Amino acid sequence: METLRIRIQDPVVESICAKDPRLKQLITLIGDIEVPLRSDYLSSIVRSIIGQQISVSAASAIYARLLNLLGGRITVDGLLATSQEELREAGLTMRKAEYVKDLADKIVNRDLDLRNIGPYDNDAILKQLIHVKGIGKWTAEMFLILSLGRQDVLAIDDVGIQRSAQWLYGVEKSERRQLLIEKSPLWAPNRSIASYYLWEAIHLGFVQDFDSIEELIDTKNELQ
Repeated sequence: METLRIRIQDPVVESICAKDPRLKQLITLIGDIEVPLRSDYLSSIVRSIIGQQISVSAASAIYARLLNLLGGRITVDGLLATSQEELREAGLTMRKAEYVKDLADKIVNRDLDLRNIGPYDNDAILKQLIHVKGIGKWTAEMFLILSLGRQDVLAIDDVGIQRSAQWLYGVEKSERRQLLIEKSPLWAPNRSIASYYLWEAIHLGFVQDFDSIEELIDTKNELQ
């Protein structure tokens, strides 16, 4: 599995820190991170479709059941050979079962060429993917960030990123999406760096366990 390594001394990370002192606090606390890229593009998109509007834990459980149903690997042939009823028994909703079937159909019909999609620019990839039923901007952005490792993508509508930004900047829930819209040009052309660190704050339990980044810093200082 390919891994994207992000080092806090990299010029791109230093650049985003210089523009946003608050984000710099988070990046400094977390340090270097490694992001495993989903190199199996079909599996990556199916996983993102499953994850639409549900929790990470629920999505992981459903994906594991689907993987088991298909014999340990997500393939076009496997999806086409599996009935919608079987997909629903694995935990997919009726619509999501339709979406993954449509995805497989479009690959077979060569309306979507995942094997050769990598060299295209972000906009071209987004346009290709959103022609698939059930793939919107968020799902396409997950593919750009988590499979292709593109450097300048901010998934503004991702709930995890919104929650983390709300915590980091101390804003109300109603304000967090607008905050990301306002921050987006500031973080360019390295917006994926912000995405990775905001997600990492969730994964490390910072957002759940501390009321603010100040409380987190104080706690760490007390333990030293």
